[in-house]
Amino acid sequence: MSERAEHRRARVAGRFAPFGTTVFAEMTRLADRHGAINLSQGFPDFDGPEVAQEAAHAAMARGENQYAPMPGLGRLREAVAGWCRRAGGLAPDPDREVTVTSGCTGGLAAAFLGLFEPGDRVVLFEPFYDSYRACCAMAGVEARFVTLRPGPQGFAFDEGELRRAFAGGVSGVVLNTPHNPTGKVFTRAELELVAGLCREHDAIVIADEVYERLVYEAEHVSVASLDGMFERTVTLSSLGKTFSLTGWKIGWAVAPEHLTAGIRAAHQFLIYAVPTPLQHGAAAALESGEGYVESLVDRYRSGRDFMAGVLERCGFRVHVPGGSYFIMAEHERVSERLGVSGDVELCRHLTGVIGVAAIPPSAFYADPQRGRGFVRLAFCKRRGTLEAASERLLAALG
Repeated sequence: MSERAEHRRARVAGRFAPFGTTVFAEMTRLADRHGAINLSQGFPDFDGPEVAQEAAHAAMARGENQYAPMPGLGRLREAVAGWCRRAGGLAPDPDREVTVTSGCTGGLAAAFLGLFEPGDRVVLFEPFYDSYRACCAMAGVEARFVTLRPGPQGFAFDEGELRRAFAGGVSGVVLNTPHNPTGKVFTRAELELVAGLCREHDAIVIADEVYERLVYEAEHVSVASLDGMFERTVTLSSLGKTFSLTGWKIGWAVAPEHLTAGIRAAHQFLIYAVPTPLQHGAAAALESGEGYVESLVDRYRSGRDFMAGVLERCGFRVHVPGGSYFIMAEHERVSERLGVSGDVELCRHLTGVIGVAAIPPSAFYADPQRGRGFVRLAFCKRRGTLEAASERLLAALG
């Protein structure tokens, strides 16, 4: 290799080198290459409510195209506060306790960078959204893992394992409910256990609740609503999942003023402000979108049940989710029939040969071996898309 070519090698800081390209981008690229139906990345293939789009268009037309205030438009922060009161039993002050972020992912980065010190310890439940480990790396935080394992009542954690993760002291815990990728909705009893440990160890909770309204038979409980927990909780959510506008990247962080200070300290230098017209659209959605959300939940419940049935007919062992818009399934019988090994090889076969893209969940575990037996598919698609995917799956595996 020439000296010039040597200098052109990709230069990636060591903190990011272990992560490579996200599995979502990798599988979407593979799906595009093979013309596969993309049930890997979690985005709808339909638009969100017209009221949001119309409000964004109107804001642009009247010239609201410059920077928004760093914490977010007052109208949107008021709308978020109202949404919290209706959805999670919280009553945040829109001026002092609500910050508009670049999606939930931007809120996560601001929370980690603004609230933790290098060397702090943070508990993560695995499988986890891959951004969590990258946030740990950016903030210089040590991650401690607690594994969710399938059982008679769905995915659950072991209380002893959780207590051991807290041993020696931790600064925080990331709690994602409804959970991606398992679809688990943490019960009130589970949340009370986590809350008790946080109070005992003076730890804060980063509560990722982007799927807060996308629950089916289960009840979503916001951990910040438990006794004594608002003062030690950052609650993150976003417009994208609930209103089918993932490309807008409008999220928010709700936290008491002393934690909001850290979030805003980081947010102002990461993003400063998110697009002004889209904030107006987001406010309109939150102000008048209850009917849209109810119909979306019905639509997703139907899609979930349809795809669960298809996957079972194909030979997968399906874990029906209580929330979110993903299905986790065990694939051992299917992989044996196909002569493939592990989730990565299976997902490449599904995408390249069968024409349906899925996510290999081993990317969401500290030890990828713990995720090799699973596959994750998204059902947040039009019924026609799900039916087309089912035809391909059943033709090959049914």
